[in-house]
Amino acid sequence: MDDQNAAPEQYPERYPFWGAEARKRRAFEAAYRAHEVRIYNFILRMVGNPEDAADIMQETFVNAWRSWGKFRGDSLVFTWLYQIAYNNVKNWYKVRDRRRGRESFSLDSPIGTDDEDGMARDVADWSALPERLFLDKELDTLVRDAVDALSPEYRDVFVLSVWENMSYEEVAQVSGLTVPAVKTRLHRARLKIKLRLDPYIAGLGKQDK
Repeated sequence: MDDQNAAPEQYPERYPFWGAEARKRRAFEAAYRAHEVRIYNFILRMVGNPEDAADIMQETFVNAWRSWGKFRGDSLVFTWLYQIAYNNVKNWYKVRDRRRGRESFSLDSPIGTDDEDGMARDVADWSALPERLFLDKELDTLVRDAVDALSPEYRDVFVLSVWENMSYEEVAQVSGLTVPAVKTRLHRARLKIKLRLDPYIAGLGKQDK
């Protein structure tokens, strides 16, 4: 190839400023294409509204671009993007809650004591339910409503762990929690959801007898 017709990024020493900026932009564009769908789905699951999710995703990648030059690879790119999205979602909830001016749903009130054993309550046994239950659209809606009713500290770890299929370590990195704290909050989130769904599950069990 003629050097005069070569792309500048092939000769960064000749075009130091253009080359660095071009590589930065291309790397960011590649990260955007690779992770935009997953980040959007995460945000949508957290806020439940496509328009708000789109706005938060745009804000997330704007923030990411502004900080792109500071990213040193200490974590995976997708984890770093999740951290930014996670913080933006938290800010969105703070603004929403201030506008609403009311407390979280009563489902979120403490159950028993702060001790983990104090959380135990009798809930329906899901293991014996028919397989069709997991394809039940009504249940899917109820689960999403139950997750949305959780307070942010429980909802966040549930969505990241269960719906985003992250490991405890990845959830801890995104949320800034310790791994034991992630496990505790996830346990409590699952219990709260079960308590919310217990009447529905119990009713289905009776219908199948």
